[in-house]
Amino acid sequence: MIKKLQLPLQTLNLITGFMVWVIISSLMPFISEDISIPQGKLAMVTAIPVVLGSILRIPLGYYANILGARIIFMSSFILLLFPVYFISEASSVTHLMIGGVFLGIGGAVFSVGVTSLPKYFPKEKHGLVNGIYGIGNIGTAVTTFSAPMVAAQIGWASAIKLYLILLLVFIALNFFFGDRHEPKLKTPIIEQIKGVSRNEKLWLFSLFYFITFGSFVAFTIYLPNFLVSNFGLEKVDAGMRTAGFIAVATFFRPIGGWLGDKFQPLFLLIGTFSIYTVAAIILAFMPDMGLYTAGCLAIAVSAGIGNGVIFKLVPLYFNKQAGIANGIVSMMGGLGGFFPPIMLSVIYSATGQYSIGFMLLSQVALASLVLVVWLYFQDRLALTAEVFNSTGQGILVTDISGLIKSVNPAFTKLTGYTEEEVLGRQPSILKSGRQSKDFYLGMWREIREKGMWQGEIWNKRKNGEEYLQWLNISAVKDETGEDVRYVGTFSDITQK
Repeated sequence: MIKKLQLPLQTLNLITGFMVWVIISSLMPFISEDISIPQGKLAMVTAIPVVLGSILRIPLGYYANILGARIIFMSSFILLLFPVYFISEASSVTHLMIGGVFLGIGGAVFSVGVTSLPKYFPKEKHGLVNGIYGIGNIGTAVTTFSAPMVAAQIGWASAIKLYLILLLVFIALNFFFGDRHEPKLKTPIIEQIKGVSRNEKLWLFSLFYFITFGSFVAFTIYLPNFLVSNFGLEKVDAGMRTAGFIAVATFFRPIGGWLGDKFQPLFLLIGTFSIYTVAAIILAFMPDMGLYTAGCLAIAVSAGIGNGVIFKLVPLYFNKQAGIANGIVSMMGGLGGFFPPIMLSVIYSATGQYSIGFMLLSQVALASLVLVVWLYFQDRLALTAEVFNSTGQGILVTDISGLIKSVNPAFTKLTGYTEEEVLGRQPSILKSGRQSKDFYLGMWREIREKGMWQGEIWNKRKNGEEYLQWLNISAVKDETGEDVRYVGTFSDITQK
């Protein structure tokens, strides 16, 4: 029963953490009425929780594997009690910045669930599970829309204190319903970091999440003002459209995870970044309201699906280092939510419009598309190499002139020759001398006429021992039908 509760409980934990994470930015219009905040420090006050909430995802992801999600969520919410109360009593910018540092814990809990939850489900469901958990992102929207309404009635300080009750409730829920027997992985952190840092896939997934989650946050922040200033919409209308963007991106996240379970995840990312590229170009040309809405919705759908697919890929490729890998990728996504808004602000200040920013997004998406295509084909090549190296049959590949170009480990095991000893030499080094010249002439005639030959043949190992092989030789042809190489596969059938 407890195990079945982990997905809904941890999803609610994430909603709670994200609700607390954005308290300062959501209530800034009210806070700034009582606390004088210089314009130069305004961005810093709101950015500190975002940056710290991103960086802290690495240690929280690691310790979620060591101690379990129950302990980490409980500890995180207990620690959050102090900055929430401190901010509610703040009377200076310094107080807000100090509280904001620790408030980052609320955003860091994201890496806990994506590390813990896959332990409870088979691999074919990891995408959907992490996608459902990712719905917890909506916690930022809950606070963004509800906290100002509450603050308008009872004041911002009292509104913040209500979050203390929310945190206490979830501390209790995790104490009673968190899984005390979650499987633990205790690989030292240095070994995990070494294991993942040299893998280029980690950094590619980080880049992809930086773009998908970063664009989601950037649009969430800038759409309200943009729709008002460029299309003359009422603030309420602009807010509702922004809420629609958030809802679409959030609820397409589990769909993306589910699709990642059913189809090739990298192929889905190819589609995602293709849509990103086209949609961003459309937005860059500042179309009418209809096309602009379509472009924004395309970005929302792509961001949601992309976010879901990426967290299908991470546990798939980093099973034993899931804590660290999830922490790094989610950290980059959090930073992606920080830098694009700043970039858009700088571009708008310099040019008076967002077109260049949208065009830059399209180019980054196009570059990501190229990288995903490369990764997709690299994966296929890696699979081919894995099959080549792990098969129990000996394999040798020659060029058209018969010189050996490649052999697999089974070849070495069966013949005694290492790859270095046979590369560039003729397969005749394996001849036993039992077959006549006519035998080989007939064999190659059949290969040229039919494209393959198979049968029994006596060959000789490096140590001089003769053995009976079952040999299959196939011709590999190019697009014009010409032979370009030959592949021989064989096994020892002496005892059969």
